Amino acid sequence: MFEGLSLQLNEPRIGLIGDNGAGKSSLFRLACGLDAPDAGTVTLQGHTAYRISSRKPNFVGMMFQNAEEQIVFPTVQEELALGLTASGQSRQQALVNARAFLASRGLGDWAERAISSLSQGQRQHVCWLATLICSPSLILMDEPFASLDLPSQALLHEDIARAPQQIIVSTHVLEHLQHFDRVVWLDKGRVRADGAPATVCAQYRADVAARVAARTAAVG
Repeated sequence: MFEGLSLQLNEPRIGLIGDNGAGKSSLFRLACGLDAPDAGTVTLQGHTAYRISSRKPNFVGMMFQNAEEQIVFPTVQEELALGLTASGQSRQQALVNARAFLASRGLGDWAERAISSLSQGQRQHVCWLATLICSPSLILMDEPFASLDLPSQALLHEDIARAPQQIIVSTHVLEHLQHFDRVVWLDKGRVRADGAPATVCAQYRADVAARVAARTAAVG
């Protein structure tokens, strides 16, 4: 997928943009240790990324594009407790802390709700809460706004702005990246542009517009 890719991602807020299949999700899978690179290395604060969760649980928090790929347990409180037990808490203490965390966010009534009763956007929010409660050093978010209505997008945008962790967001909703420190545009596994959000997003929009115009002209 990647050829000659070299990136140092140190800024607090970084956006990844590009077409489907550009390599954004693949880069995340390498960064959170799910996949090993065929060549080269991927390191996180000096630690080899591959299988980092087995050596440093909750060092990286990954929010998947599809909630079904992340959610394991049948109720909200159990899902939030999962990461806490991975870091050493007993199941009972983890459930207590999960309920307290939900209550602190005005969602105390969600604790015993079945995941199956939630909308897709609500499930996506549960994934975010399950990531946030573990306080990872790095949070990776793959298309986090895709299933959310506008109020939920605004809430998540505010949460991202307030979080103390480094956060890297892959998204097609470019307006949520305007106050980020940096945006990287990936194109077929290579960096097409890298820099200020306004500049890189404008370049990507212009490229998409040019491709659409070319296809329209070809059809006409």
